[in-house]
Amino acid sequence: MRIWLRMTVCCEVAVKEHEYFVYIVCSQSGTLYIGMTNSIYRRALQHKRGEIEGFASKYHCDRLVWYEGYDDVRKAIDREKQLKRWTRAEKVALIESKNPRWADLAEKWGAQMLFAGESMKGL
Repeated sequence: MRIWLRMTVCCEVAVKEHEYFVYIVCSQSGTLYIGMTNSIYRRALQHKRGEIEGFASKYHCDRLVWYEGYDDVRKAIDREKQLKRWTRAEKVALIESKNPRWADLAEKWGAQMLFAGESMKGL
């Protein structure tokens, strides 16, 4: 029975072929950018490196403050469009409902991990 359950869990994870995210990044001054991606991890790092050309790069929107996932790309696109129509106050309320301190949710993503005895020198 255990083996069957483990296989079921593995299969359930593998079956999830597509995942999409709608997200909000902000600048130090509070400028908001709303976007959509199929990899929140990759996209957050791209924003941090300034690799997303246009508005987000121009205004230094590099702090991930809110995101939600979808398994249907059309739902993600519809949600992105909906949020872009919202007022700033509505967007702020959405962010603060899940992240009241506006913490960078991706602050440590992609960070170098040190193990006991390792030095920061050379990193």
